[in-house]
Amino acid sequence: MVFRLIIVLFFVSVGAFSQEKFIKHKISKGENLTVIAKKYGVKAKDIQEANPNAPKVLKLNSVLLIPNKNVKKTQDPAQSIADNTTNTSGTHEVSQKETLWGISKKYNVSVEDLKKANPTLENEGLKIGQQIIIPSNNAAVSEKETKSLDTEKQEIIPSTDVEIAVEVLPKETKYAIAKKYGITVKELEKQNPFIKGKLPVGYVLKIRTTKEKADAANAVISNQPQINEGLETQTQIADNTVVKKDSTFVFNGNHSDLIDQLILNATENIGTRYRSGGTTKAGFDCSGLMFCTFGNFDIRLPRSSIEQSRIGTVVTCTEAQKGDLIFFKTNGRRRINHVGMVVENADGEIKFVHSSTHGGVMISSTKEPYYQRAFSQVNRVLQ
Repeated sequence: MVFRLIIVLFFVSVGAFSQEKFIKHKISKGENLTVIAKKYGVKAKDIQEANPNAPKVLKLNSVLLIPNKNVKKTQDPAQSIADNTTNTSGTHEVSQKETLWGISKKYNVSVEDLKKANPTLENEGLKIGQQIIIPSNNAAVSEKETKSLDTEKQEIIPSTDVEIAVEVLPKETKYAIAKKYGITVKELEKQNPFIKGKLPVGYVLKIRTTKEKADAANAVISNQPQINEGLETQTQIADNTVVKKDSTFVFNGNHSDLIDQLILNATENIGTRYRSGGTTKAGFDCSGLMFCTFGNFDIRLPRSSIEQSRIGTVVTCTEAQKGDLIFFKTNGRRRINHVGMVVENADGEIKFVHSSTHGGVMISSTKEPYYQRAFSQVNRVLQ
């Protein structure tokens, strides 16, 4: 009987110990955070967070608190309801080459929702290794629904969506139309599957959006002055402005979302063959890829790489950002004859998407000896 009691007490004590939030570890000779983290199966960062006052150089025989992997978190019912009503479904660690647009596509959420869930992205952008919150793509439970959970009577909020018919006008793009009515290009294509290839002039699109956004778009259209066709005028992209500079249109405004979409649009062509003079998926030359990519978003670039190098503002390599154009003088040429678009700039290495004569559309790096020797300049056309 006594023996059984001892056994029961042993398991109870082990269970209680495993529920401790932290384990105390005495530092031995030769140990560092990485070694200790590996020993307990946790991350070194977690140990640092658990010991904010610990010195950078660990002292022999000092004690660290190690997060217990076996601890089971308990939660009261009220907290569970609160968690179920939040708009998050987890986190995502940012890896190399990732963009906000790519992450939004991966988790089927909008770039705008990602920015709302992660306010620092607006000013600081993405950083490799950064943990960002991924909002749920399911509709959040309304406050009225939360209050009525105990009675199992949920109030359904009526939808204010409306469906409108929009005729495609000359020179209009999917991006401009989607922006005007407050939806994404993906949503526009989903609602009108026949435009996934091209956007035919004169076709009537069916667009489902909120009544407020539809009214706002119609108000803008009704207030726009009539412009004679054939006259060269300044163009407007959604709610942003395009100004004329050196006979070329240069985009101005809040464009972080636009840059992500430009990069996605260009990189979706990876694997497409090189074709001199090409500006379609049948084949691109280097300036043709840039001309087509920017053109898809109502931004008109010159056709050749040398002309493209004359627009915007020249910036240094360290200042280069996503969406900038990067230029080269290849094959020993004395003047610029090759162009790409910056997709990443980190640790002195610029990665860019371009159409190469030997590999078609691909991503290359200024660390490659060939492009390191041929590098000429970086231009910022999105200002």
